[in-house]
Amino acid sequence: MAAIRNAVGADWDVVEIKAPAVSDGDGAYGSGSPESIAAASGAEVYMGFGVPAGVANAAKATLRWAHTATAGIGSSLAQVGKGVLLTNSAGVHAEPMADWVVAAIAYFTRGLDRMLAAQRQGRWAKEDFTDGAIPMREFRELRLGVFGLGGIGSAVARRGLALGMKVSGVRRRPERGGPKGLEWVGGLSDLARLAGGSDVLVIAAPHTAETVGTVDARVLERLPHQALVVNVSRGSLLDETALLELLELRRLRGAALDVFATEPLPTGVLVAPHVSAVSGRFWERETALIVDNIRSYLAGAPLTNLVDLEAGY
Repeated sequence: MAAIRNAVGADWDVVEIKAPAVSDGDGAYGSGSPESIAAASGAEVYMGFGVPAGVANAAKATLRWAHTATAGIGSSLAQVGKGVLLTNSAGVHAEPMADWVVAAIAYFTRGLDRMLAAQRQGRWAKEDFTDGAIPMREFRELRLGVFGLGGIGSAVARRGLALGMKVSGVRRRPERGGPKGLEWVGGLSDLARLAGGSDVLVIAAPHTAETVGTVDARVLERLPHQALVVNVSRGSLLDETALLELLELRRLRGAALDVFATEPLPTGVLVAPHVSAVSGRFWERETALIVDNIRSYLAGAPLTNLVDLEAGY
């Protein structure tokens, strides 16, 4: 708050909302607290976890810029009107989420899941690994496919490259490319091709009308035998029924899901409660983004992470 007050200067009134906010998913749950609705009335700028309906209605006549501390903006997108600048915090979450992806890959490729299972059984399972019954792969052998090369996907790709993996990607605008060293970058129509050449498929694309349901049975069946699926995007992009069928058939080595819609999930799936972005450095990065955008806003300059209202992210 001190950084924000310092950035806007003495000519602005800054109201700190003490009521708890919900940071899950896209934020913007319900109508918002009475305190946030009261604070938003007459506000030119609103910052929070999403833009709840009550807040948007209260500020409808005056709001010019809304910023959400979440990466997803689905709920907020429906609330803000035309002519309102909407920014998100996509890049803020990239580093810890990419770290989580690497940890998830190691969990399966280095057999940690099988080691834990044997430990629970009180069994010394050395022979399971030394006789080749459980495949143990090195990172530099892996082909990493990244669906979505925004902040999160690019951070995943950079880590894969640094660990010796061959990395390819798919994004909505392939002409934008990705980190230096990628094998190739294609468009959404190349998703099945990406899966066909990926020992690990990481889903990091935003939830939009174009991406919902794109990682379907047709795409998943193209994955090589014993491939991994890692989803740090939204459960809506992935056909979980098709994924579970392939896991039960032992066609896939495993799946690491930080976001999902179907439960219970079977053994062999690493499940995280939507926490891959959690980091002690979140507020450091979020404050830096907010302060930088405040300076740009006051100067009439373009804002960082400005949402394309038509594309939906």
